[in-house]
Amino acid sequence: MAYKAYGQVTQRTATGRALEIAVFEQITQALQTVHDNNGENPGEWGDAIHRNLQLWSIIAADVLSPENALPSETKAGLFSLSEFVRRTSMQVLAGADGLADIIEVNRTILAGLDGSASSVEQEVI
Repeated sequence: MAYKAYGQVTQRTATGRALEIAVFEQITQALQTVHDNNGENPGEWGDAIHRNLQLWSIIAADVLSPENALPSETKAGLFSLSEFVRRTSMQVLAGADGLADIIEVNRTILAGLDGSASSVEQEVI
């Protein structure tokens, strides 16, 4: 109970960037857990994918907003990633592989948010 209260206070006081990082970390960890467990718990599996889809739907809506101040190339890239995640998620829900790809996208975005994108690029190359 105290942990929930602390989490609520943290959400209200965190900076935008810190909150983005926390959300990506939480959702990516949930995806990794269900991936590691080979989808043994269908409820957790479906919930993790659904929460990730919600996150990427919010990102897509945000980058399409005229008030979004990101450079056009960045917005286009994020929108493209959101579509990739959406399509791949639907395939995963239908039984195809692809969960690892979704996790990789989230980790790459997370690395960019926390400033370690250059190290991720080096790992991929």
